Amino acid sequence: MLVTGKEILQDAYKNHYAVGAFNIMNLEGLRSVIDAAEQERSPILIQTTEGGLGYGGIEYLGEMVKIAAQNATVPVALHLDHGGSFEMVMQCLRRGWTSVMIDGSHLPLKENIDLTRRVVDAAHAMGVSVEAELGRLSGIEDNLSVSEKDAIYTNPDEAEEFVKATGVDYLAIAIGTAHGKYKGVPKLDFDRLDVIKKRLDMPIVLHGASGIPEDSIKKAISLGINKINIDTDIRIAYIDATRKFVTENPDIFDPRKVFKGARIAMTEVVAGKMRMFGCAGRA
Repeated sequence: MLVTGKEILQDAYKNHYAVGAFNIMNLEGLRSVIDAAEQERSPILIQTTEGGLGYGGIEYLGEMVKIAAQNATVPVALHLDHGGSFEMVMQCLRRGWTSVMIDGSHLPLKENIDLTRRVVDAAHAMGVSVEAELGRLSGIEDNLSVSEKDAIYTNPDEAEEFVKATGVDYLAIAIGTAHGKYKGVPKLDFDRLDVIKKRLDMPIVLHGASGIPEDSIKKAISLGINKINIDTDIRIAYIDATRKFVTENPDIFDPRKVFKGARIAMTEVVAGKMRMFGCAGRA
């Protein structure tokens, strides 16, 4: 069933667990995350980035996810991840996305507030929930790139001001995670998370969670994280399984056979995250 992101995350906020938000860019990824959600009886946010939409096609990916959601027996939200402009958000709203993120984190605070407020007004008029970001994560994700020196942790005072001024439904914060593959073990600023959560009456989002140790993930959830984004771990599972199959079966050229193992590997990764986040069995 296709629902808004707010419907899914309000229950997570109320009952102190997190829901996985998983990025897809093709049919194999979509089938994998849906299979995991059904297997684990978990609500799910299926995310599309601008880079993913450029690869898979906004019409194709949007319709595929909506069909999958309509046939699913668990709640599914179709979410735009890191929307870079008002125009990009509007394209997704027109095509039936039920949750959108506007990322103005690179802008000065006032400009981020103004942009987010415009998106909130448009999306809420269509019954769609909105995520925004305050603070900047380092790393690379599709066409988004932020160097370590430009990464900025979220200021609790600014977070409170931002939410009041924009009316956003959930907020992504920067507490030490990064997009892409980690070179070492990240150290998260749990004290900062605790302060922000106590001052904001809303779901809080953790980006860049691929590769974060389980104990850190569970601590973050205990302190109020309700949406956790996963992309890199799924990509790694896809590529590793595909590379292994092709290496071991060089004469097979049927894509259905090549990608079967990749789908299984991605499903296992997503299902494991759902159990870790506490959203398994919540549908």
